Amino acid sequence: MDPPHFHFGFHAEYDFVAKATTNISPHLAEWYLTREQFQQLPGTPGLYRLRVPEQDGRRRAQQAVKDLRAHGFTVHTDLALDPAARQPVMLTERRNRRAEASSVRSPQQSPALTFTRPASEAASFARPPLRAPARPGTSPSRRRS
Repeated sequence: MDPPHFHFGFHAEYDFVAKATTNISPHLAEWYLTREQFQQLPGTPGLYRLRVPEQDGRRRAQQAVKDLRAHGFTVHTDLALDPAARQPVMLTERRNRRAEASSVRSPQQSPALTFTRPASEAASFARPPLRAPARPGTSPSRRRS
């Protein structure tokens, strides 16, 4: 396993914090962390805290971890801040049930039921064939020449 470039965690006083290791130069670490909305704490070199952690701090810290990993850095985090392990099992099961239900045809959209009569009943309800009415003044047996 590669040595880490950054450590992310939760601090009792400063909330979400990040610290660069010696595997990355300090000015490069500062450049990346300030763009991820972290600010350096005065009096503690190399320690950064997330700006305004009250505004969705956990999600923003997870996004910072994800972004730094996407840039090729090795980042160690507390389990709560690791974006790879943040999906609870119950959420996965619920999504699987929804995906399965969406792939099955809904009973509300099923085709209409059709009714077929038995052949014996169908013959008794059949209409007689239609015949054209006879013209007045002519009889069917008599032909005109």
